[in-house]
Amino acid sequence: MLVTPAHAQAADGAGGALFSFMPLILIFIIMYFLLIRPQQKKLKEHKAMVEAIRRGDEVLTQGGIIGKVSKVKDDGELEVEIAANVRVRVPRHTITQVLKKTDVANA
Repeated sequence: MLVTPAHAQAADGAGGALFSFMPLILIFIIMYFLLIRPQQKKLKEHKAMVEAIRRGDEVLTQGGIIGKVSKVKDDGELEVEIAANVRVRVPRHTITQVLKKTDVANA
């Protein structure tokens, strides 16, 4: 006797549907813990670092320019001195690393 594919699929039932989605659910969970969560943590740390920049810090920009912050503006820009009397304006979010922090002045 031959069994048609329609009869073979009907015997699967509702429990098979859950098990067929299980690999997709597991892949999403693995992707969350290996990719999404660490990226969110890194983004949060970068935002905190950029917000803590103040005058006198030595910074590295995405373009590879190393300079000292000479002015912090409120509109999301920094004025960075890259050489004697040479200042450039850069957006805050382009700072990749703070190389040297200035000491907090004691009041």
